[in-house]
Amino acid sequence: MLRISDLTYSIDGRTLVENATVTIPTGHKVGLVGRNGSGKTTLFRVIRGEMVYDTGSVTLPNGWKIGGVSQEVPGNEVSLINTVLAADKERTALLEEAETATDPGRIADIQTRLADIKAWSAEARASSILRGLGFTNEEQKQPCSAFSGGWRMRVALAAVLFSEPDLLLLDEPTNYLDLEGALWLEAYLVKYPHTVLIVSHDRELLNRSVGGILHLEDKGLTYYTGPYDSFAKQRAAKRAVMAAAAKKQAAQRAHLQSFVDRFKAKASKAKQAQSRVKMLEKMETIRAPEDAARTVFTFPTPEELSPPIIATEQAAVGYGNHIVLHDLNLRIDQDDRIALLGRNGEGKSTLSKMLSDRLPVARGKMVASNKLRIGFFAQHQVDELRVEETPLEHLLRERPEEGQAKLRARLAGFGLGADQAETEVGRLSGGQKARLSLLLATLPAPHLLILDEPTNHLDIESREALVEALTAYTGAVILVSHDMHLLSMVADRLWLVKDGRVKPYEDDLQAYRKMLLTPDTQKTEKPKPKPKVLTRDEKLALKADVRKAEERVTKISEMRDKLSQKLADPALYEDARKGELETWNKKYAEVMDGLERAEALWMAALEKLEKADA
Repeated sequence: MLRISDLTYSIDGRTLVENATVTIPTGHKVGLVGRNGSGKTTLFRVIRGEMVYDTGSVTLPNGWKIGGVSQEVPGNEVSLINTVLAADKERTALLEEAETATDPGRIADIQTRLADIKAWSAEARASSILRGLGFTNEEQKQPCSAFSGGWRMRVALAAVLFSEPDLLLLDEPTNYLDLEGALWLEAYLVKYPHTVLIVSHDRELLNRSVGGILHLEDKGLTYYTGPYDSFAKQRAAKRAVMAAAAKKQAAQRAHLQSFVDRFKAKASKAKQAQSRVKMLEKMETIRAPEDAARTVFTFPTPEELSPPIIATEQAAVGYGNHIVLHDLNLRIDQDDRIALLGRNGEGKSTLSKMLSDRLPVARGKMVASNKLRIGFFAQHQVDELRVEETPLEHLLRERPEEGQAKLRARLAGFGLGADQAETEVGRLSGGQKARLSLLLATLPAPHLLILDEPTNHLDIESREALVEALTAYTGAVILVSHDMHLLSMVADRLWLVKDGRVKPYEDDLQAYRKMLLTPDTQKTEKPKPKPKVLTRDEKLALKADVRKAEERVTKISEMRDKLSQKLADPALYEDARKGELETWNKKYAEVMDGLERAEALWMAALEKLEKADA
């Protein structure tokens, strides 16, 4: 288990966490959430022993290995697969010793240990992880130097997953993954055999892959059982109770103070007044939760254009003689919200460049409205901001004719207040830089906004604000994102980019997710014959099965939550209660196994009912 006791740490004289205490049981997957700048990444440094904290303690079981992705893999000539295999240092050392060992006893010990750590299947496991993160078998044999920094970050992630540390610390791992990689990581973390602490603002990941949320707020750490949506409900209820208690106490204070003010000068009531003064002094103030400044995005409104704003006919696009996409017959209207789906390398970025007129049509034709203005946001633009300039200077260069007051108002409309407006970009957070780039992309009030991974570095509050802004926006939107929540809330049309073509995807995002996570062997199976039409009584029986299965999942989930609360009790980990701890851990494992089986039965019942309704 990871135990944090009375922990306080600071940076540059600013206290980030104060007197925090929390226990994370062994084997639990926990999401660490909090607003940008609250100190989440710093907490990881404290846990890893890279930073000295002010007071308190951080304790881990003896011999525990801590792993995380701190930096990208160097661009050397070592192949991807060998880079990942080298992350298991024990396996590497044993294999090297096996080549030179001569003592029969030592040779036997080496071979036994290699068998224990499954060294002979390691290459297959490493290759599977790399495939899940988007690398083909051919690419796995290529040197790291053949890949860009973002791809080498994926290799670094693959390496730490392969090494299977006892405590896995992941800081925004989906920032350098596409949708396919993010979905694979979700599924992988669920089955990861050890403890995981993950900083993420991806709601889908926090709902599917963790069983608890550690919330960093107001310099404190609070642990909530359940996924993110459960945390959000618990926190809202807690804040409502605190607000009600504070309001009640304020009324009580006002009543007591009114009595004191009215009767303190009267000798006959002086004793009672003094008694109420003492009551006021002893009353411990209940503070209502303060709402943080709400993140907003204010997109300018473009004038309406006649449809379509873009249309293509038998268009093809590529680089030089290499055609990436062909036979493109597309239409975009100003009220469209389109999400581009497709595996990495299929041509989503190429299509975005063509539609934004950054890449010419190789053949066929593309017709756009004469007055069409296009806003384009991609992650590389965040990296290309001028680090020595302030956000205000960026806007002055784009709009020199506008006064500073109006430009500051524009910055405030993207959550960049007076302090950030005058701060050099190099000193801004990743989220603040992303908001500045979004502002620059939308500055000309575009009729079409193309967004390539816009949520990287944005916290959950900023992502929700972006969803609201895009929903209210009166221009067309084309989205490429690994954030399933953003896509599901904004997009009303799905285009699948695959095999050199772009076609409407007629199913929904959940079906696409299921398709991506289905092994290739299952995808190639022959389609099963349609089931026979069921009678009314048979359908009613199926619905009853679904209801019973759902009730069982609910009951077992409640048991899991109670056991999680029990295991979060620090007293349970005292030496005198080791036997009791072992019993509770065994019960927790049994409940989790039962929950997995119950969920499988529920899904099977649902699938039967859906097939019957088809």
